[in-house]
Amino acid sequence: MKRLFTVIPYAWLIVLFLVPFAIVFKISLSDYAVSIPPYAPTLDIAGGWQAVKDFLGELDFENYVFLTEDALYWKAYLSSLKIAAISTVLTLLVGYPIAYGMARAPEAWRPTLMMLVILPFWTSFLIRVYAWIGILATEGLLNQFLLWIGIIDAPLGLLNTPTAVYIGIVYTYLPFMILPIYAALDRLDPSLLEAAEDLGCSRTTAFWTVTVPLSRPGVIAGCFLVFIPAVGEVVIPSLLGGSDTLMIGKILWEEFFSNRDWPVASAVATILLLILVVPIVLFQRQQQAAREAEQ
Repeated sequence: MKRLFTVIPYAWLIVLFLVPFAIVFKISLSDYAVSIPPYAPTLDIAGGWQAVKDFLGELDFENYVFLTEDALYWKAYLSSLKIAAISTVLTLLVGYPIAYGMARAPEAWRPTLMMLVILPFWTSFLIRVYAWIGILATEGLLNQFLLWIGIIDAPLGLLNTPTAVYIGIVYTYLPFMILPIYAALDRLDPSLLEAAEDLGCSRTTAFWTVTVPLSRPGVIAGCFLVFIPAVGEVVIPSLLGGSDTLMIGKILWEEFFSNRDWPVASAVATILLLILVVPIVLFQRQQQAAREAEQ
């Protein structure tokens, strides 16, 4: 039974991660062709071991070289990392006070507050993003409200801008930041804050010296849960960012479905995955360290 519980996670990893990754990597080494599928495979498994040896002897990384030669792709990678990093910081600034308020709320109110945080997941992700088009448009609800209260004299051009992308990402991934921070703050022993205040710390000093350090595991987990999917985001930049927003997920979609250049698209996906492996490994190590600290 113990071996079974050990084998299942590895089998899951092999079937749902390594095998798809191997297929995508194989396509990335292929050549573009006007056919169905739209590439000429360089490895025919039916050819046996000789086909594999021929494939290894003729490895062609021209698609990866092409990505380095065309500025569009490396700029898209850098832009995606920048947008994801800024969005993560903004999500943290919004999510931490909410999580802190939930953890300090009366016990009877916490399930209701938790439900309000999770409630957006009951609606389709695509519908929620589309709703922001109606809010941020020139004649949308936000501009109408700001004009009505007199803060602005003319409508703001928020839609199809990086600002709209940041708003969309922060709104969409906010629960992923709130929940781990709330879990960390909920486990915090209130007597530690009382002890800090008895030793002469003000509430503000106790917050920065006791609450923030002890909530760091939740903050790290929340940042990873926001940053990793935000890097490869497709829907939000397509609907809210317009044509000027450069993100690698959007480029990947266009290569696959518009240009139908599967080899280049697979190379883009492979590099994106390798970039995301670093924060994923760091996240797993942080989670393991947190579990060992609790034991």
